[in-house]
Order: sequence, then C-alpha cells, then structure tokens
Amino acid sequence: MGESGWAAKRLLIALAHPDDESFGMAGTIAHYVEAGVSVYVICATNGDVGVADPRFLEQYASMAELRLSELQCAAETLGLAGLYTFGYRDSGMAGSPDNGHPDSLVSAPVTEVADRIVQVIRDVQPQVVVTFDPYGSYGHPDHIKMYEATTLAFEICRNGLELADTTTSIDFNCPQKLYYRTRNRTYYRIIVNLLPLFGVDPGQMGKNKDINLRAIISHTYPIHARIHTRHVSEQAERARLCHASQLGGLAQPSLLQQMQRLFVNPTVETYMRAYPPVKDRRVSERDLFAGIFQSSH
Repeated sequence: MGESGWAAKRLLIALAHPDDESFGMAGTIAHYVEAGVSVYVICATNGDVGVADPRFLEQYASMAELRLSELQCAAETLGLAGLYTFGYRDSGMAGSPDNGHPDSLVSAPVTEVADRIVQVIRDVQPQVVVTFDPYGSYGHPDHIKMYEATTLAFEICRNGLELADTTTSIDFNCPQKLYYRTRNRTYYRIIVNLLPLFGVDPGQMGKNKDINLRAIISHTYPIHARIHTRHVSEQAERARLCHASQLGGLAQPSLLQQMQRLFVNPTVETYMRAYPPVKDRRVSERDLFAGIFQSSH
C-alpha cells in the first residue's frame, strides 16, 4: 500500500452479490469517494443465480460473466479504490436447490469466509467496515452469511483470535468501527399496509415472488448513522444502471419501487453501529468515520 498505516481514510464494504454495492449503498460509496476516502468492496459471489432477460446474455458466456461485468462497470462509475471477488457460487434464496451446491457461499464454512475477509482487512487496513444487518436486509442466505463472516472477521482482528484454519497473523492495524447496512422499517410498514389495496401480497414480492416484506419489518434494527447522499444521487443512479440485467433494463418501475420512492427517502442511507457498542439510544451520526483516530504506525 502507498501510505503508511492509517495516513488516509479507508472504508471496506463486505457484500455478497454483484449489485449489492449499488442497490442501497451507491450513495454512501459515492459520498465517501468524493470526500477523498479510499473505498474498497468485497463481492463474495459471482451472481450465478441471478435472472436476466436473454438479450443481456448475448455477449456473455454465462450469467456469472454478465454479472461480474456489470459489477466492474459500477466499480468504475463509483470510483472504487479496489474490488475483491471471492468467486463463490450464488446460493439463491432460502430453501432453493442452489443452497445445497457445494460451491455456494452458504455452503462454505463461516470461518473460511471470515479468514478471507481478514486477509482483505490486512491488505486494506480500513478504519471502518460495513456489511449487512443480521437479517441480511431481506433474508437472503448469502447476505446473512456475509454478516456472520464479516462480524467474525472483525472480532478476530479486534480480539486477536486465532482459528484452526486461519492463516493470517494479526500484525496490522485493526478497524475501529463496524456498521450494518439496515433500512428504516417504519416506512416499509406503511407499504405493507398499502399493497393489499392494490391487490398485491406483501409476502410475495420481487421478480421471483420470494421477498417477504412482512418478514422484513419483523426484523427491526436501530439506526445510528444516516448518510445524506443527494449531492451524489446522479452518480449513484449511474452505478445502479450498470446492473441493467437486474433492473429489467429501463422498464417502468414496479409498484413496489414506486412506493419505495414515495415513502422511503432514497437520498438517506441508514446504518446500525455494531462496534463500538452503542449505549445511548439517541446516538445519531452523520459520518461513519466520526470519532476515529488517525495513526501512521
């Protein structure tokens, strides 16, 4: 690395699929890149189980190749300092046959994934790490696995733990803060109450009808940090459009998407602070780097 120790601010975001960095976090990433922070992203799977219109696959040998190409487009659009791909197979939603594939992320031992994240932390030496909330945003097994593995990796660094299959020695600066990307469930409760009025079942949303909004609002987490992103909204939208295959191209937004835009502020991205532990419920940060100390050692 060019700088010594923590001479510059670094943010590491540990995610599961190509498009996770743009659907829900693009504003945060663009905001910090604009502020001069070096932002790095881990993408653990190749997005193999994604669904796309055949026209998007015409120039690609596989769904994974398409999804990774879209990820590279988003990485360049957002100005990432680095992108780490682990190459696991997408596990699909809970209960699907893909969960049992031996190469899937959900089939990998959590200690194995955590060790790989620790190695990235050693390379990047971020002050702040971000991953999914404990429910994985909407219950996706791969999201939950990355929450578990990233939390374990953070604990390994902070506490100097040693695992039987860990090959990385803790001889580097450990991150000071850990956040979980979570959403304000209050607004989703409004949406859940309104959807039946349009003849839509809130328990069967998304392309594959496998997103349960009722389950999402039953997993509520505190919000400790709000990142305002209106000033980078155009850049964030360009990053989302890189993942055209997962958006259905430029098709008319779905009813759920229209309601989200109406009731959920797209220019405020919200986070739960997992470490340092929050003792005061009134904690409300505007910067994920608030309170960190700089070191050149």
